[in-house]
Amino acid sequence: MNLAKKIFKTAHEEGRTFVLEHEAKDIMKAYGIPIPAYATASTADEAVTKSKEIGFPVVLKILSKDILHKSDAGGVKINLKDEDSVRKAFDDIMENATNYGKEKGIEVDLSRGVFISDFVDMGTEIIVGVTKDPQFGHALMAGLGGIFVEVLKDVSFRLIPFTEVDAREMLGELKAYKILEGVRGQEPRDVDSLINVMLAVSKMIVENPEITELDCNPTFVYEKGKGSLVVDARILIGNSDSTTSH
Repeated sequence: MNLAKKIFKTAHEEGRTFVLEHEAKDIMKAYGIPIPAYATASTADEAVTKSKEIGFPVVLKILSKDILHKSDAGGVKINLKDEDSVRKAFDDIMENATNYGKEKGIEVDLSRGVFISDFVDMGTEIIVGVTKDPQFGHALMAGLGGIFVEVLKDVSFRLIPFTEVDAREMLGELKAYKILEGVRGQEPRDVDSLINVMLAVSKMIVENPEITELDCNPTFVYEKGKGSLVVDARILIGNSDSTTSH
């Protein structure tokens, strides 16, 4: 059983249709997808120790099976630059999550603590996502993130699996592709590393068809030769034989 299958089994046993962030990052790592350094911590002291190991600044996020949208629950703190800010952020996140549970009428499981990640430099923001259509199956979406995806809907789709040629064609279809090529004196972006991310996601879906939705958003693409990083990852799952999204 591959790592992803083990994680999905645990999620199903806990009644979840999504994987937790550290699980998503474990799966990404197993498929060779570049991600920022990360760790988990269940106490404030442990959060400080792990943050020092990763190196400041860091990001803290709530890790709970009861909270899918972390920001809505006040469960995210970014750009934490020292031990004191990490300790305070940990306590604030726990308090916010508890209050969120009270508002929702549920007892939030806080036993897993927090997810800690390196707070990385921004690159060109890309969204790489997967949706599952009942008729056509899985499709991968790629586009420039931020305003380009929200306002201009500048995205391209391909059915999975696909090839490197398909991936290059996809990116070439984007209205904003010139940004990746380098405009107005800017250096070209590391398109090859982005294509590697897209192909790795395709492979992950082929081997784990129970994934119904996946977002690598944002994916930061840096200057040519400097790679890409998937900063946030979200994976939703159904059954391996399911044909509808959950």
